[in-house]
Amino acid sequence: MIQIRKNIAISDTGFLFDPFTGESYSLNSTGLEILLMLKNGNSLEEISHKITEKYDVDSETFERYFQDFISTLRLYHLTENE
Repeated sequence: MIQIRKNIAISDTGFLFDPFTGESYSLNSTGLEILLMLKNGNSLEEISHKITEKYDVDSETFERYFQDFISTLRLYHLTENE
């Protein structure tokens, strides 16, 4: 399971702040929704189900974009060490 670092500040409008590096990031509404589900401990299956039900996207396409999103979070060191 992917875990977002606990010290990452997340605003309601999709801004992320990493107090360790001082960097800030901006997410669109879908990215924010996914990030909050990850932070709440939702599994990939739960997130996939919620997103594919809400938006016009099939599970294969969602999973591909989800993996890209997770890779980006890891690149910027926003996840816990796995």
